[in-house]
Amino acid sequence: MDPTPGQLVIALDGPASSGKSSVGAAAAARLGYRFCDTGLLYRALTWLALRREVPLDDVAALVALVPEISLRADAEGRMAHVLVDGRDVTADVRSPEVDGRVSEAARHGPVRAALLRAQRALAAEGGIVMAGRDIGTVVLPDADLKLYLDASAEERARRRALERGLDPDGAEAREILESLRMRDATDSTRDVAPLRIAGDALVIRTDGADFPETVERVVAAIRTAEAAA
Repeated sequence: MDPTPGQLVIALDGPASSGKSSVGAAAAARLGYRFCDTGLLYRALTWLALRREVPLDDVAALVALVPEISLRADAEGRMAHVLVDGRDVTADVRSPEVDGRVSEAARHGPVRAALLRAQRALAAEGGIVMAGRDIGTVVLPDADLKLYLDASAEERARRRALERGLDPDGAEAREILESLRMRDATDSTRDVAPLRIAGDALVIRTDGADFPETVERVVAAIRTAEAAA
């Protein structure tokens, strides 16, 4: 799917499990935009490093793996397929092991710089919703619209537990909550491109909102920005 002339570049940020990927993809599909979840790139790199037994603190070795990673669009324009050296590993990069280790790889400045070029190249074509943790602050500081999708750690843990078919009040859900809190702390305090809200971002809080309502709010914000452009 090619971008339509006049479509905007949308930065969509937020903490882990805030719904950026699912909400962003649904909103993009409604509006005929492409969608890119940049977290897939970091997941792919983490998965590949673990598979190759590359230490996640070996920055040079991690950077050397980056050329093997790419994203492929589906029929709806979602950059949803992760390729590593030409092989589709989309299912593999969403494992709990990668969940728990991805922040270790993503914290390194040279790694983020190596992946930055690919992200900006995608956005340069316009007509895209790009989701991540530093899109509006670092990757696309001149985006036409910056959105920050937020929710409490408790709400995000509950959603993730339900997605995995777990009791949202059970022990495994409590482990998810603790993991998310640790991830938030790591992402927001890292030296390079920490998770933060861009000064000109529109914050959308989703505690108590269901998925369709959240998508509608994002779609409405983008349509408002289009009308003002």
